[in-house]
Amino acid sequence: MARKSSFPVRYQMVGTTFILAMIVLFDRILISVAKDPVSADLALNDKQMGWVLSIFALGYALFQTPAGLLADRFGARRILTLVVSIWSVFTALTGAVWNFFLLLVVRFLFGVGEAGAFPGIARAVFRWVPVGERGIVNGINFSGGRIGAAIALPGAAWLISQVGWRMSFVILGVVGVLWAVIWYAWFRDDPSEHPAVSEEEREFIAEHTGSKNVETAPISFNKLFKSKGMWLLMGQYFCSNFTFFFCLTWLFPHLKVKYNLEAIEAGFYSSAPLIFGALGNWFSGWLVDVIYRRGKWSLSRKLPAIIGFALAAVGVLVSVYMNEVQGAIIFISLAVFGADMTLSPSWSTCVDVGREHSGAVSGTMNMAGNLGSFVTALAFPYLMSLTGSDVTFFYVTAILNLLAIPIWWSIRSDQPLELHSSN
Repeated sequence: MARKSSFPVRYQMVGTTFILAMIVLFDRILISVAKDPVSADLALNDKQMGWVLSIFALGYALFQTPAGLLADRFGARRILTLVVSIWSVFTALTGAVWNFFLLLVVRFLFGVGEAGAFPGIARAVFRWVPVGERGIVNGINFSGGRIGAAIALPGAAWLISQVGWRMSFVILGVVGVLWAVIWYAWFRDDPSEHPAVSEEEREFIAEHTGSKNVETAPISFNKLFKSKGMWLLMGQYFCSNFTFFFCLTWLFPHLKVKYNLEAIEAGFYSSAPLIFGALGNWFSGWLVDVIYRRGKWSLSRKLPAIIGFALAAVGVLVSVYMNEVQGAIIFISLAVFGADMTLSPSWSTCVDVGREHSGAVSGTMNMAGNLGSFVTALAFPYLMSLTGSDVTFFYVTAILNLLAIPIWWSIRSDQPLELHSSN
């Protein structure tokens, strides 16, 4: 039994990773809010800005699996300290660029740094969080990103108006470095080594995480990419990120232009879907754990994800036919609520099947998801240029969400990764 405490130390760890998730998305979305002043200062057109927005996702995607492997090998303490420090430096350096090429380089390296964030968190969750709590914990962590992004949209617009876009990036870089220092001082990879964890909580964590007496043999790229389950997780996460990344890149400028809004007003409207994304994470995390506690491990991951993708498809389709910004935001919010319902089951499944290799498995899934993000950031401006309308982009998004539903029917979260390997 866990110790009788209103706030166990493992929940303090989750609070710390929740704050990190806020920082991750706040840093990431600032470039979207700063699009107009950045474009004006550096003389960039919309297609060039599409590459600026997408190049982050490319760097982020390509280094997911290596970052996950490093987190598994060296632990979340050192790896999260390192990667948060790296991306915070490149966040600050974004404010120092003076041309398109340098902006691409800095944003790519910023993406490389951020690649280690969620695989590192997944590794910490595996060692610290019991299986029956992972749904809500993953929901809480990912809701932090949505809340951070929601605050960032109007908040960053205000900050840029006060200190300019260049100094705004510097300020956020400093915040990230401060988090890294605190994390390294407080966190321990093994809960049993943390001085604040009681003996009762240590035993509870060891008995219910599956981390006790687990083999730690190295995993290879070959094994990861021969696994049918790995490819299924990658495919559905590509679809999920394709939907959500629109909110981090083009939603703000899209609303501003389409509905003739001021920057801060567009920021408030753009933040609404992100708040609903946080709610989707909380609801899905709760639902995952409720179904799991009824003895239906695999269904606890499948059902929330399938419901989420169905809601996302409906939301993006209906939003196309809304003539007023309020109506469009309501249905885009529904779509993001649904898309974010898929996160807790996705990351819980990575920890379930990856176990000691949860960093590598979650990183590989996230790599595919952020290739979806890379495509999204380019697809919106290019499809708009090709067709003269935003409708095509939203139809493509709806189709991808529908394709993810049968993928989830084939995913088994109650079997370790080895049993997913194709023959």
